[in-house]
Amino acid sequence: MAFAIGRKVGGAVVRNRLRRRLRAISGELSGELASGAYLFNVSLEAVNLSYGELKADVEAALEKINERKP
Repeated sequence: MAFAIGRKVGGAVVRNRLRRRLRAISGELSGELASGAYLFNVSLEAVNLSYGELKADVEAALEKINERKP
């Protein structure tokens, strides 16, 4: 799982904090993931989300991905 977090999201401290939170979420969800590669593009709005909200968004995105797989 990889994360694309552009400079528009914030400085290095902000981007790294988001990356750490997303890695923790992906660790919690690793048992539920289908095999494959995942790339998440993180928007500016993600900075203001709580951990629970961010996790819910990641789970929703993964559900959409899994719906598309045959």
